[in-house]
Amino acid sequence: MKSSFYWGLALVFGLLFSCADSPEVKPEVLDIALQAEFVRFDLEFDRAQESEIPKLKTKYPRLFPQQYPDSFWVAKKRDTLLQALAQEVQAAFPDFTQQEEELNLLFKHIKYYFPDFQAPTIFTVISEVDYKDPVLWAGDQMSIGLDNYLGADHPFYEGIPLYISANMKSEQIVADVANLASRAYVPPARNRSFLGQMLYHGKLLYLQTLLMPLESEATLMGYSEAQYQWATENEMDIWRYFVEREVLYDTNPKLLNQFINPAPFSKFYLEIDNESPGRIGRYMGLQMVKAFAENTDSSLAEILTTPADQLYQQSKYKPKK
Repeated sequence: MKSSFYWGLALVFGLLFSCADSPEVKPEVLDIALQAEFVRFDLEFDRAQESEIPKLKTKYPRLFPQQYPDSFWVAKKRDTLLQALAQEVQAAFPDFTQQEEELNLLFKHIKYYFPDFQAPTIFTVISEVDYKDPVLWAGDQMSIGLDNYLGADHPFYEGIPLYISANMKSEQIVADVANLASRAYVPPARNRSFLGQMLYHGKLLYLQTLLMPLESEATLMGYSEAQYQWATENEMDIWRYFVEREVLYDTNPKLLNQFINPAPFSKFYLEIDNESPGRIGRYMGLQMVKAFAENTDSSLAEILTTPADQLYQQSKYKPKK
C-alpha cells in the first residue's frame, strides 16, 4: 500500500514539474486553484452487495434513472459479461491518478480561457462499451465509460471498425473530454456549406490545441503520426482538389461523409483513398483557423465566432507545398 501511495505521489509531482518546465503551459494556468472531484463509481457498484443498491441509488440518484427498479440493477450485477468487463476495467485502471491530474490540467486551461467554467464531478462508469458516447457531460456531472479505453486490440472490441477501435485507449480519455468541452464554446455552424462545416470542426480543434498544449495535433484529431504526416504532405493536393471541384460552397451532405465524419479513409474516389485518413476536412479546417489566428489580431472569442466566409477570406490561407 505504501509503495502504491508513493508511486502516485511521484506521478503527481512529476506531471506538475514537467508542466512547469514546458513553455507550452502558462504559469498563470498552473496557479489556478482548481481540483475536480473524482468518483470511481465503477468500483463502488462492482463491490456493493445487492442489498446495498438502494443506498447507492440514494447516494448517486442521477446515475440511477427512476424508471428502472432495483431488480434491473441486480440483474446488471449478476450479468457475467458485465462482471468480466468490470474485471478488465479494474485491470486496466487499477489507479486513476494520472488521468485525474491530466483532467485537472485540462480544466485549469478551460478556466483560464473561460473564467465562468466550473469543473464537474467526474464519475468513472461501465458503459457496456458505448463507444459512440464514451464521455457524457450534463451540468455539473460527467461520466467516463472506462470500458471504452481498454486498448485498441482488446478482445471485447472485436467487431468494432478498426478506425474506431484505434482510439479506444487510455491515452485518448482527456482528448475526448477536451473535444466535448470545446463544443460548449464553439457556436454550431450556421453555414451549411462544406466550408462552413470544415471551419466549425477546425475551430473545435483549434480550441483543443489551446486547452491541451502538451498534446500533438495528431492526438487531438485521433490520428496516428503516420496519418497526420500524410495529411501534412498532401495538404496542397487536397486543397487543389477542393478548389478545382468547387466543393467549398457546396451544401451536399454527402461531402460530410466523404471528408468530415468518422471513416476509415477520406473519399476522393482516387487511388490515394486507401492511403488517406478519414476526416481530412477537419484537418483542413484547422489549418485555415490557424492561418486566421496568425494573420489577424483577433481574440479567441472572435476566432470562435467569426462567420465561415469571413474567416476564410481573412485567413489568407495558403496550403503547405
